[in-house]
Amino acid sequence: MTQIIVHGIPGSPYVRKPLLVCEEKGVSYRLAAMTFESGAHKQPEYLTLHPFGRIPAIEHGDFKLYECQAISRYIDRAFDGPSLTPADPKAAARMDQVMNIVDWYVMPSISSGIAFNRVVKPKFGMPVDEEAVANALPLARTCVKALEDILGGNAHFAGEAVSLADLFAIGHLDFLAQTPEGADMLAGSPLLGWLERMKARPSVQNTEWDRLLATVAA
Repeated sequence: MTQIIVHGIPGSPYVRKPLLVCEEKGVSYRLAAMTFESGAHKQPEYLTLHPFGRIPAIEHGDFKLYECQAISRYIDRAFDGPSLTPADPKAAARMDQVMNIVDWYVMPSISSGIAFNRVVKPKFGMPVDEEAVANALPLARTCVKALEDILGGNAHFAGEAVSLADLFAIGHLDFLAQTPEGADMLAGSPLLGWLERMKARPSVQNTEWDRLLATVAA
């Protein structure tokens, strides 16, 4: 079947999500990488793929799609390989819940507020906005507590098997764990065990920021 082309910036947790899904499903893909500085996602050519100028967008033959949840669900449904959506309705609902927590609450606090300032900006020599970090902390703590409660004693967010929920959360929480604020929040958390399990997966290792950059440069 035709290779999936994923358009986006390496390192973005949102670009990482469809790459993770492709990896877990064994689907052939190519990352059409943009640079952080270029602003290519706001240019007319890219806006034909994503009119809102966000990342990622995909092409699969003549089928074009944007919005990360739609992309990830499409890949899971369209290809053979292990299903990343639980068959049990309650487990599937829990998966959906985590995906929405990530989009609505984790992204603006953990990723935009903390990780972008502590991890991404230093990589590009940009000044850190300490006020933005401080303002993000209350919601970030609520996110960590909510995800801890959902994980409970399970191996993964929707039960014992990896689902789209785990693939949506890993890029954000991986960044969080690299920050001093995150290290404090995650001290003694069951999310640390989840992070270890996820980071041992080939899909997660193959989509790490530095590895993606090396692959694009090769």
